[in-house]
Amino acid sequence: MAGIRRVFTNAAKKTTQFALTLGPGSASLVKTTGHLRRMFMEGSALGGVTTPLAESLVLPNGTVLSNRLAKAAMSECLGDARSAPTERHVALYERWASGGAGLLITGNVMVDRRALGEAGNVAVEDDRDLPMLSRWAAAAKAGGAVTLAQLNHPGRQVLAGVSARPVAPSAVGVRGAAGIFRTPRELTGAEIEALIARFAAAAAVMVGAGFDGVEIHAAHGYLISQFLSPLTNLRTDAWGGDLAGRSRLLLEVVRAVRFAVGSDAVVAVKLNSADFQRGGFDRHDAVEVVGMLNNEPVDLVEISGGTYESTAFMGVPAQPVKASTRAREAYFVDFAEEVRDGLRVPLMVSGGFRTVAGMAAALDSGAVDVIGLGRPLALEPDLARRFLDGTAAASTVRPRQLGWRRFDGMTDLIWHTTQLQRMGRRRDPKPGRHPLLTLAEYSWHYAPYLAHRITGGLR
Repeated sequence: MAGIRRVFTNAAKKTTQFALTLGPGSASLVKTTGHLRRMFMEGSALGGVTTPLAESLVLPNGTVLSNRLAKAAMSECLGDARSAPTERHVALYERWASGGAGLLITGNVMVDRRALGEAGNVAVEDDRDLPMLSRWAAAAKAGGAVTLAQLNHPGRQVLAGVSARPVAPSAVGVRGAAGIFRTPRELTGAEIEALIARFAAAAAVMVGAGFDGVEIHAAHGYLISQFLSPLTNLRTDAWGGDLAGRSRLLLEVVRAVRFAVGSDAVVAVKLNSADFQRGGFDRHDAVEVVGMLNNEPVDLVEISGGTYESTAFMGVPAQPVKASTRAREAYFVDFAEEVRDGLRVPLMVSGGFRTVAGMAAALDSGAVDVIGLGRPLALEPDLARRFLDGTAAASTVRPRQLGWRRFDGMTDLIWHTTQLQRMGRRRDPKPGRHPLLTLAEYSWHYAPYLAHRITGGLR
C-alpha cells in the first residue's frame, strides 16, 4: 500500500511541475492535481493523515524545497561596525537550521556599505568577509534547508544616524519622518548602472560563499520599490515614466544577477502587491510586474506589501482587511489568487499566517506555493518542525505594541528584532518582555555602533 501511495504522489508532483511549464491556463491543472493528491493522502485508508505543508516543491531551476514552509526575511541587525557578518549570525541560523523550514531567507544584505537601512546591517561589496559568510551559509544549511541571501539597497529609507547621503530615483523624502530620514538626492544614470553591477557582484559573492541563491528585495519601500512607485520615481528618462520605465531597474538587476550566479543558483524576487498609498505602486501595477517576472529567469516570487510610510509588512495593514482575508489569515493571499493563473513561477506569500489550518487552506487553494513565516519564527524558532510533526497547530505570536498607532509597526518590529539578537547570543527568546524594555535594549545595543559611524564620519 505504501508503494501505491508513493507512485501516486510522485506522479502528481511530476504532473504539477509539467503544468508549471505550460504557461497560461496551467494554474487550474496545478490546483486540480494538488487537490487530487491531498484527497488521496488524507481521505484514503491507504495514506492516513498528512498535510500539504509537508509536500516538497521543485523550483524552475531544479532546486527542491523539502516542504512548503519558509523562514521569511527578517533584518537580524547583527553585523559589526564594519557591516560584516559575525558569530551571532552563525548562532542564530544554527537555531533556525534545526527548526524544520524547507527554505531560509536571510535578512537584508546590503550591496553598498555606504547605504545601510539600519544599524547592524551586513553589506557585501566583495569577498573580504568570505570566511564568515561561508560559516553563516553552512550554519543555515546544516539542517537541509535551501538558503537564500536577501540582497537590498535602502534608497531613501536610511536612518539619519546611519548614512549622511541617501540616494533615490528622485529627491522625494519619506513623509511624516522629519529628523528620522534625510531627503535623498537623485541618482544619475551612471550611478544606476553601477548599482545593478553591485547587486550582481553581491550575488556572486553570496553564492560563492555557499548560499543556494539570492532574493532580490523589490518591496517595502526600499530602492527598487522606490523605482517602481510613481510617487517616488518622478524621473523622465529611461528609468522612469510609465511602468515599463519604472520596472526597468528591477528587470536589469534580475538579468545581471542571473548572469552572475549561473543557472544552478536560485534567483527569487520579493515584490509588493501594493504600496497601500494613493497614487503609488498599486495592485494593477503589481499584476503587470509579476507577469514581467514570469518571463524572466526567476525561480520564486514572494508577495508582500507596504512601505515605511504604510506599514502593512510590519503587521499593521494601512487599509482595512476584508473579513474573508482575515479568515484566511494572510494579508496578501487575495493578490496571489488574482495573479496565479498562467504563471510559470511559484508564489510565496508572507504575512499574517498563524495556524496550520490557514496555511493548508492557502496551499489547497492553488494560489500559494510556499508559506512565509516571519515573526512566529522569531518567537518560536522550531515552530515549522512542530507544525510538520503535528505537535503544534498555531503560533502563539501576538502584536507587541504600545497603543500609539503611528509607532506601533516599528515598536513591534523592534520587539521581534531583539528576540533575534537574543538567539544570536545563544539565548532563548523572551516572550514576556515589555515593548518599552525592548526599545531601551535596542537603543543601548546600537549606541556604540552609531557612535563609531558618527565619529568615523558618515558616508
